[in-house]
Amino acid sequence: MEGREEDVRLGANRFSERQPIGTAAQSQDEGKDYTEPPPAPFFELRELCSWSFYRAGIAEFMATFLFLYITILTVMGVVKENTKCRTVGIQGIAWAFGGMIFALVYCTAGISGGHINPAVTFGLFLARKLSFARAVFYMAMQCLGAICGAGVVKGFMGKTRYGLLGGGANAVNPGYTKGAGLGAEIVGTFVLVYTVFSATDAKRSARDSHVPILAPLPIGFAVFLVHLATIPVTGTGINPARSLGAAIIFNKDKGWDDH
Repeated sequence: MEGREEDVRLGANRFSERQPIGTAAQSQDEGKDYTEPPPAPFFELRELCSWSFYRAGIAEFMATFLFLYITILTVMGVVKENTKCRTVGIQGIAWAFGGMIFALVYCTAGISGGHINPAVTFGLFLARKLSFARAVFYMAMQCLGAICGAGVVKGFMGKTRYGLLGGGANAVNPGYTKGAGLGAEIVGTFVLVYTVFSATDAKRSARDSHVPILAPLPIGFAVFLVHLATIPVTGTGINPARSLGAAIIFNKDKGWDDH
């Protein structure tokens, strides 16, 4: 009998059924397979003298430039046709936005983190993932890239045609109130930023070695899904740089009324 009890005790210790989860798992330092990065300083003067700081800003500029160029051209291609049957339709627009985010985050994640969105940058700043100077610099470069991307589209389309087709600017569509548009944008942006935080979580990266490679995929897919839901309401912003760039280049009341 004593031998059986000893076997049970050894088996219970060797094959524990209780696995710590949630905050309990975080409190166990022994056997920890991940490292929480330290909070970023609010302001660090040394990074302003670093080439990597400016290289990251250039990466954000280029990514947002390409993002606006491809997506606004896709929107214009759908709008110019009388029937959506001859275009990629709303699904194609959503795929253009989601696909570009997937590709651009994959390309720039190792340089700047692949934000491409002031809302994402601001959320990461509040979580102390980057400094104040870097956050402001990123947001400025993202907005400049968006303006340039929309400007190139206008150059290709021509001023008159670009204006007639709405310039890809966001606006609350007929049948919806401004409150509905605001709510749709808040929920859509929450879905995106929540997905970014989840996909880049340090604990997840440690548990699943394939997640860092696949991190851009759920982020791009979240953008795709939000666009499917929100295009009929506001045209889908969820990215202040995207909305600002299109509004500045379009520069008509429609682009600013609901901005």
